[in-house]
Amino acid sequence: MEIGKDREMKIAGLAIFVGIAQFLLFMLIAEAIYPHYSVSGNYISDLGVGKTAYIFNTSIIILGLLLIATGFLIRRFSKPLLVVLVLAGIGAMGVGLFPETTGKPHLIFSLLVFLMGSIAPYLILYKLKNTMAVIWAILGTIGLISLFLYMSGRYFGLGHGGMERMIVYPDLLWGLGFGGWLIGIVSSGSKNAGNRN
Repeated sequence: MEIGKDREMKIAGLAIFVGIAQFLLFMLIAEAIYPHYSVSGNYISDLGVGKTAYIFNTSIIILGLLLIATGFLIRRFSKPLLVVLVLAGIGAMGVGLFPETTGKPHLIFSLLVFLMGSIAPYLILYKLKNTMAVIWAILGTIGLISLFLYMSGRYFGLGHGGMERMIVYPDLLWGLGFGGWLIGIVSSGSKNAGNRN
């Protein structure tokens, strides 16, 4: 498959980029509004209860929907990546639909999105084998290591909120990069194809 000629891939890039960008922005807004919020001392999911619940939960559900859409749009690129992105999307939606006050369901969905989000870049690396894919896989590795440390209670002075962000932020960064790359490579391919005609 020639990525540069595939319109679905460009839409996939837009979907994952918009999904992550809006989540990052609304998470920052929710942190600013949440009373006495601490990046180190509060869980990210604390934003899903109280006065910021409507902001955070809506935003992460949108993220989940757009991750699922991205997975289906790139299904011809990689079926394993389709599965992982759909599972990550389900996890993200579950976090929003089942806030931390629900207990076990919230923990299951959180683990699902954390794990799938960190595994996904390895599947991109397997397909692309380029420098950017290596960088995305490194970010995924940071997420996986941080998930292990987080689950074992080793926070290294970052607090549970800080270590949780060491899982989430690398995954969001590779997703933004991958989305931008998809948009750019498809646009570049289309332009070059037009020049040849």
